[in-house]
Amino acid sequence: MSVRIVLVGYGRMGRAIDALSTEHDCQVVERLDVHNNRHGEGIDSPSLADADVAIEFSLADSVASNVEKLAARGINVVVGTTGWEDREAEVRQVVEKAGIGVVHAANFSLGVNLFLAVVERSAALLAPYEDFGSWIHEGHHAAKQDAPSGTALALRTAMEWAGYARSIDVSSTRAGRMPGTHTVGYDGPFDTITLTHTARDRSTFARGALEAARWVRGRRGWFTMRDVLGID
Repeated sequence: MSVRIVLVGYGRMGRAIDALSTEHDCQVVERLDVHNNRHGEGIDSPSLADADVAIEFSLADSVASNVEKLAARGINVVVGTTGWEDREAEVRQVVEKAGIGVVHAANFSLGVNLFLAVVERSAALLAPYEDFGSWIHEGHHAAKQDAPSGTALALRTAMEWAGYARSIDVSSTRAGRMPGTHTVGYDGPFDTITLTHTARDRSTFARGALEAARWVRGRRGWFTMRDVLGID
């Protein structure tokens, strides 16, 4: 049976998800944006009665209230908005109390999430070699508001979690319409190692969000794309 989804936020990502939804056995039952959900009132609409999962790509300031309202209706959520993570503990409590399922990721590209696993492994390998310094550089389209990106911060966290304890320089570029490029580099006395992921099309993020929506239907708890992809 098709997954019935509501799109919370109908900007570039919302429209991309909408365009691919039927290919991934998903049916969009409602599209919420500023015109019909400025203060979260759209989430109270009867049109959401049959929704299985909401895919949230709105604004950072709206995430906590949107998830709280969706949780009150028992609707599972895929959260792709970034820049609100300082309220994550609060939102997790809401999710646990309501007994819904949430997939939260800074980036839903399947390639990026596999890239995170590769970077994590590289950091573990290079951690003992103190003469190798590291950096992360990311570039996105000029309209992206948060810098560094949530993905760049996730890469840094993955490296630190893997045991890379030295400073990691993080920098950002915002220009044109680039969908997203992330490079992790290690520089030693005699050589340089670089790992790069480049998104060629926004559809990669939409595909991942739809896969997450299919996966989280009927589940309870707080998950990441590692769970969706089965990465240990």
